Formats: sequence, C-alpha cells, structure tokens
Amino acid sequence: MTLQTPDIAATEALLAFWRDAGVDACYLDEPVDRTVFVAPPLSIAPSPASSGVVTPLRAPNAADAVAEARASAARANSMEDLAEAIAAFEGCPLKGMGARQSVFSRGDPKGALMIVGEGPGADEDIQGKPFVGKAGQLLDRILTAADLLDQAFITNTVFWRPPGNRTPTPLEQAVCAPFLERAFVLLRPRAVLLVGAAAAKSVLKIEEGIMRTRGQWREWRSPDGDVSAPVIATLHPAFLLRQPQAKGLVWKDILDLSARLSGEKLEPPA
Repeated sequence: MTLQTPDIAATEALLAFWRDAGVDACYLDEPVDRTVFVAPPLSIAPSPASSGVVTPLRAPNAADAVAEARASAARANSMEDLAEAIAAFEGCPLKGMGARQSVFSRGDPKGALMIVGEGPGADEDIQGKPFVGKAGQLLDRILTAADLLDQAFITNTVFWRPPGNRTPTPLEQAVCAPFLERAFVLLRPRAVLLVGAAAAKSVLKIEEGIMRTRGQWREWRSPDGDVSAPVIATLHPAFLLRQPQAKGLVWKDILDLSARLSGEKLEPPA
C-alpha cells in the first residue's frame, strides 16, 4: 500500500474550521462528561530555573489586575484617554510576550456601530490598529458593501498580540474587559457586531461555538446596567479567507445588522 503525503494546507484549513466552529478537543483516551463543570486548575508559579520564560498571569494576581484595569478605565473620559490608559497598563500578561505595542481601535469614536474581534495579529501589531491585515481588508469590503464602514468603531477583546497569533485566553480577555466595557460606555453604540468565536464567548459570557451563536440577537449591558445595545455575532473574516463558501452566512448577518441600524434593504455584493 502506498502512503500519500497529506495536504498540509487542506489539513490546516480543516482544523481551523473546527476551531472556529467551537470544537476545542480531539478524541481523548477516556470519555469526558462535558455536561459537568470542572473548575480549571490554577496556574502554578514557575521555578527559579525557568526565569526568563514568559508565563501566564497567575490566578491569585488576576483579580488585582482586573481591579487595576477597572480603575484605570473608569478615569478615561474619552477614547483618547482610554487609548493612553491601555498603553500604560501593565496588568495584561500579553504585554510581556513579545507584542510591539498596544492595539486599541480604529474608525469613528462616535460611530453607531461597535465591532469587536478577538485580538491583534502580526499586521496589527506593526501598525497599531485592529483589522488591517488580509482579514481586516475583507471585513472592510463587507462593511463597505453594506454602507456600514463609515459608522464603525473597531476594536478587540485584548489589546496586545498573542504569541503566534493564537486565540487569547479567557484570563487575558478578562483582564482587558474593563477597557472594552469602558469603550462600550463611551461610545454608546446603537448595535454591536462580534466577530468570531473568541469575541462572542468573551463579551456574551457563553460557551457555544460560533456556528450556533451567529445570527442571533442578544443584548450587551454595561456592568452598571446604564448602557445597553443589541448584539449579533458572525464568523471571523479570517475564517472566510479559508472557507469562502461561508460568505453567504456572514452577509445574512450583516443584512440583519444593517436593518437594525437603518432599516434599509441591501442586495448581496457581487
């Protein structure tokens, strides 16, 4: 029997599809009852011999980091203030993992639409703005086709590039959440678009995969309850670059979003 060399690109695309669909584990040696919640173990501090290796923020320090972020964010009275507060913040472990700079936002700081992705990639880390790489360019084309780009304020759940462009961890997102929530309060958007599974899970505090979540309208409220907005999740444009046949799903979500904002009916882009 002749063994065929696997198609690496096809394999990576398939794995990425399942990741974006919410699958977070392969077959294990023993069955696991996922209907029972098991608290994750706390991270253990590294031994002295491992000095020089960047490690995740330990759980005992996470509450302090979140409190510090919340206090810093509360002092920001404008998006400019908030950007400065994020740049000066030292509590997110991603800042010490090789990121060049903080990446906060681009777009209209008074826009009717808030867009939240997962985190900066390599291009964003260089330019200091979210969604400027190939995925961001596709997002811009989609928003332009729906006449929404000029109304959009674009940001992420974390503000420093995760190593290797990996998905940010829930802890990293939690530490950055007070800044994102403050941006939400300052902007007071009429609608929010969550882009990708990581953003949907973090903002909506859910565990469902993006294939189950997308296209459903939910509500996002500020911690004090004073600000709220309708929220819809959709697939990440990076996923569309690998699976272009899914563009129809995203366009349907964008049509629903546009209707919520303006009531106009749009035709799919060519």
